[in-house]
Amino acid sequence: MLPGINGRVVAITAAVLFSFGAGQQAPVKVIRTTRHHSPIRKPTHKANGTTESINWSGYAVPTANGAVTYVSGSWTVPTATCSTSLDDTTGYAAFWVGIDGYSSNTVEQTGTDSDCVSTNGRRTDTPTYYAWFEFYPAGSYIIEFSKGIKPGDTISASVTYNGQASSGRRGASGPEFTISIEDVSTGQSYSTSAVVSGAKQSSAEWIAEAPCCENNGDILPLADFNPWAGFSATSATTVTGTSTSTFNASATGAEDITMVGETVSGNKAQPSSPPNSTTGAFTVTWVQAGP
Repeated sequence: MLPGINGRVVAITAAVLFSFGAGQQAPVKVIRTTRHHSPIRKPTHKANGTTESINWSGYAVPTANGAVTYVSGSWTVPTATCSTSLDDTTGYAAFWVGIDGYSSNTVEQTGTDSDCVSTNGRRTDTPTYYAWFEFYPAGSYIIEFSKGIKPGDTISASVTYNGQASSGRRGASGPEFTISIEDVSTGQSYSTSAVVSGAKQSSAEWIAEAPCCENNGDILPLADFNPWAGFSATSATTVTGTSTSTFNASATGAEDITMVGETVSGNKAQPSSPPNSTTGAFTVTWVQAGP
């Protein structure tokens, strides 16, 4: 259990209990942050499997409630282009895999950030890179690996449904998930589990995101991460009754999500289309910071 964190965190529709397993690689620091990687915001569903939102770009595969049991992906940490003299090159860019958030109010997720803001919120022209996890709406946590995270590092991450569970003295209950993330380039890895009451298991996602929130609740500006090699592989599993299906971001029914401006006109980020049919690979192109 992290120091200073109550065993049961209640927010909106979810009660989350953090349970940090033994045998983690050391030293790894886990630090609470005020930023969030939230469910898709203001989605506009278009024809032919396309969606626009103000905070997500990438692919989501909607499913029946309770179906998604596993999501994984691999990507290369992109370089952020930063300058304190230009507003349109400051900001944040998150890259993650997760379950839920497309059609539900929780998100079980882990990924990396390439930011033009330091972890304490100061603008900087020196990019900041780190891994993180979040069982939204509980807080987001930065994972500080001893060797750090660098642009060009290969990341492999997954979210796994473990089954129904109850934890803690107050008996928080619901689906339990494990997030795992590895910097393959350095061999550093981290995993942890949480019980997320209210999780629907109704979608799988591979996303580039502009995180939340500014003081007025607006989405944060999106850092320039061009060029990005993108997700090199995506995969997910659903279980419905006795039937198990494995698919990737190119699956039938996948939603192509374009990030659009909240207060500016035009696109902010655009995924390549279609993803590779074999690997599910795709990339996302940065267009502007927004928000």
